[in-house]
Amino acid sequence: MPSESTPLIGRRLQPSDHTYVQKVRIVLGSSYVNILLIFVPLGLLSGILGWGATWTFSLNFLAIVPLAALLSFATEELSAKVGQTLGGLLNATFGNAVELIVSVIALYQGQIRIVQASMLGSILSNMLLVLGCCFVAGGWGRVQQKFNMTVAQTMSSLLALGVTSLLIPAAFHASLPNSGKPGEDTDPSVVDPTLAVSRGTSIVILSIYTLFLYFQLGSHSGLFEDAESEAVDATEGEDEHEGSTLTPWESIFALVVITVMVSFCADYLVESIDDIVASSGLSKTFIGLILLPIVGNAAEHVTAVVVAIKDKMDLAIGVAIGSSLQIALFLTPFLVILGWIIDQPMSLYFSTFETAVLFVGVFVCNYLLQDGESNWLEGVMLLGTYFIAAIAFFYYPSDM
Repeated sequence: MPSESTPLIGRRLQPSDHTYVQKVRIVLGSSYVNILLIFVPLGLLSGILGWGATWTFSLNFLAIVPLAALLSFATEELSAKVGQTLGGLLNATFGNAVELIVSVIALYQGQIRIVQASMLGSILSNMLLVLGCCFVAGGWGRVQQKFNMTVAQTMSSLLALGVTSLLIPAAFHASLPNSGKPGEDTDPSVVDPTLAVSRGTSIVILSIYTLFLYFQLGSHSGLFEDAESEAVDATEGEDEHEGSTLTPWESIFALVVITVMVSFCADYLVESIDDIVASSGLSKTFIGLILLPIVGNAAEHVTAVVVAIKDKMDLAIGVAIGSSLQIALFLTPFLVILGWIIDQPMSLYFSTFETAVLFVGVFVCNYLLQDGESNWLEGVMLLGTYFIAAIAFFYYPSDM
């Protein structure tokens, strides 16, 4: 019972204030894309009953979109309870959980081309498509939008490092005489030099990413406080009376259940890719580069654009560029190490064309971030770069 001194108006709701039915309604209403949850049982049934590759791919593709949104919601709920440092680590871990699950399943099935294309596509999607939409949506009707130039330049420099980790293995592989694809050596006693370089590079990059987390959450956390406070302001400003929905244990339970559902849908999705490639004429590169990133990044796309419209550009850039950083400096090298463990020849070697596209994307992005200001025309430039790359990858041969 509230005391006489307890304010009845403006008191933030606690998880205990909600019944389980109310919590379910709040969770399901947390995002407009949750209407697509109807495709989750349909996607599972299509895989179990064998409805055909087209139906299995399409239904599970649509099913993973709302599951990604729910995963993001549960992560935010848990992060709010455990403090800033651990919350930041949770966001770094679960922010790209869908891409990680899909890629791990594809790696176990030997779909290395899908894994590499998915990683590259997620970097390009966040860096060009999401950030471009943020600049356009936030800059429309405004002359300029400002953001923390120091933070943006730090993150863009790390992106350049991520590109370097791909350029060096590609250049090394191209310099080898009679070089084929990594892992094709018929003598198992001979270590493929490109794989060796990729694995060593991955260890270095993972170490740098760990130091970046310490830089962000520890030694230089003050630089990132503005973006974090904007996230709180953006959340609190929408409803002064809205508070936490899930308890920590309920958030953990939701994360486990959603992750299991995503893994089943991703399994059926990946299994259908070969048949989709054979029947549709689409290349594995295009599916991994353009289609699969839409699945994993849908929730982040919406979040970044919404906060950009509210002129919270530090937060928008943190979502877009931060996600690309996680993929370039954590997920990709982690998958190389995982491939090493399970004896799959996953490497950092991408084709010359793919590496060149990524280099151009990072170059354009870094150039537009260096002045600490943005407008809608700069967003159009980023979107134009992404669509040009998408057109090129649509016609890119699948066996390259």
